[in-house]
Amino acid sequence: MQIGPYSFPNPVALAPMAGVTDRPFRQLCRRLGAGLAASEMITADTRLWGSRKTRQRLDHRGEPAPIIVQVAGGDPDMVADAARHAVDRGARIVDINMGCPAKKVCNRAAGSALLRDEALVGRILDAAVAAVPVPVTLKIRTGWAPESRNGLRIARLAEAAGVQALAVHGRTRACRFGGEAEYDTIREICEAVRIPVLANGDIDSPRKAARVLELTGAAGVMIGRAAQGRPWLFREVVHYLGTGTVLEPPTMAEVRAIMLDHLDRLYAFYGEKTGVRVARKHLGWYLKDRPDAAPFKHRIVRVEAAAEQYRLVAEFLDKAPSEELAA
Repeated sequence: MQIGPYSFPNPVALAPMAGVTDRPFRQLCRRLGAGLAASEMITADTRLWGSRKTRQRLDHRGEPAPIIVQVAGGDPDMVADAARHAVDRGARIVDINMGCPAKKVCNRAAGSALLRDEALVGRILDAAVAAVPVPVTLKIRTGWAPESRNGLRIARLAEAAGVQALAVHGRTRACRFGGEAEYDTIREICEAVRIPVLANGDIDSPRKAARVLELTGAAGVMIGRAAQGRPWLFREVVHYLGTGTVLEPPTMAEVRAIMLDHLDRLYAFYGEKTGVRVARKHLGWYLKDRPDAAPFKHRIVRVEAAAEQYRLVAEFLDKAPSEELAA
């Protein structure tokens, strides 16, 4: 897959998810097969970039090039300024978020709220593209609401502005994550523009990824929620798209190694206190399909020390039957 001058090893992307796709998780997903991964969403208000949270979101040390930074904002000048600052800090692709359905983002006239104002979308994209010498990409939904599916017009605006790739979540903002993804709408967008389009929404298995590519004609797929607790999904999808065969799931020993390495990276990145707390939600995702995990999860949320959390997780996994967790 090609975006501007950059070639990616495969067309399977990790979707940016605030509070999820931090540097440790991005590195893990890239190691397990994701072809590209953008930062968590960064506010376009660079006055806030001194906060610890934003500094961590801009920390890409150790990640493979090119670095992709996602920016969210509703003011063209601010978005352009944020794009310039991101490039100064190492970004080689700037992604503009117009797909986030979260209320706190939309209430600030950012994310998918922008889809209601096509003229403003055009001004933001024009400003961002003009501001930086690197590719600008865009993440959108199919529209603001089912009665206002304007994703096709937004896609054409983006291409005209010079945006070099597009990711489309197959739902409107009002639909959030309910109902079924609109792959027919994504197909219309793919047929209307010449830039690469990534299809996003409900892609939770290798066969589903292949089916979505067939239905939409997209250049690639973007996987979000399905990778939470299953980061090895990326290599399974890449293998299936390349061979047409299903890759064996990871062994219990490999899952154990992945989970414990993830914990170590979280502690190192955030420090002990925050690392332990961030790890809790990832452990919940890893263990969500374990029928015997409820008592353990109830216990682990009360642990505050990294060493104790790590030890309890290792002991729990050592007792797990070899066929569980990796499915």
